[in-house]
Amino acid sequence: MTAFTPENRVVIAKISAVYGVKGWVKIHSFTDPISNFFDYSDMYFCRAEKWQRAEFDECRAHGKGIIGHLKGVDDRDVAASYCGLELSVAEALLPKLEGDDFYWHQLTGLKVATLYSSAEPVLLGEVSHLLETGANDVLVVQKCMGSLDDKERLIPYVPEQFIKNINLDTGMILVDWDPEF
Repeated sequence: MTAFTPENRVVIAKISAVYGVKGWVKIHSFTDPISNFFDYSDMYFCRAEKWQRAEFDECRAHGKGIIGHLKGVDDRDVAASYCGLELSVAEALLPKLEGDDFYWHQLTGLKVATLYSSAEPVLLGEVSHLLETGANDVLVVQKCMGSLDDKERLIPYVPEQFIKNINLDTGMILVDWDPEF
């Protein structure tokens, strides 16, 4: 088992709502496909600034989502107190990606610079988070120290067209994006 620490954690799901009256909760999985959630049993959540192991007696697919029963929780009101908690795993438990694929958490916090109409890269900001739109994912780029301006930019995550290079070692994403947009 890989040791879990708050520093190496990756959020894979969130408890979103209660389900029924016997301690079951709805789980919004961030894995793709959502059924990959079932591959992880060693999950943790942070409650009152204390990390605890998330123990489920049972989890199963339900419609387009997932429901789970928290071990030892048999009351709807107690289950409601878990709503909003993020479920995390140790990063080392994630499958290795091939080629130029990246996990969202790897892109969050990277600086974004454009080469659009300039020989030198122009810093647009840093990735605060990503959005899933259906057609393609979108980088949400917000201002940072040294960025061109205070604009928030939504840049489609379309490799080769807009995303030209991602370098995790330097913490930089190069894009072809008009800074005025």
